[in-house]
Amino acid sequence: QVQLEESGGGSVQPGGSLKLSCRSPAVAYPCMGWFRQAPGKEREGVAGLATRGGYTKYGDSVKGRFTISRNIAANSVTAYLEMNSLKPDDTAMYYCAAGASVYACAGMRFDYWGQGTQVTVSS
Repeated sequence: QVQLEESGGGSVQPGGSLKLSCRSPAVAYPCMGWFRQAPGKEREGVAGLATRGGYTKYGDSVKGRFTISRNIAANSVTAYLEMNSLKPDDTAMYYCAAGASVYACAGMRFDYWGQGTQVTVSS
């Protein structure tokens, strides 16, 4: 069973910031990241990160505003998504995700994902 522990999210005004965390306590996935989905819209890759090499990939709509990073501990890997200059269009359910291969990051096509956390940007 995939175990991805998500935290963060919430509501913020336009221009504000939020930070998401995703911890994998059992498996060191080669690729971790996030995708999002808003009601009535298609799934959109947000960011991907190769946990060992540090390669990163961002969706066009978040480049320059979002930053993905990771912390590797003895028994877990935690990925972080720092989201700045948030816009109402960023409102969506954000899913922490992982890829079985590092190549999953290049196309942000993940194999596993968590339950999701809601991010709402409104005034």
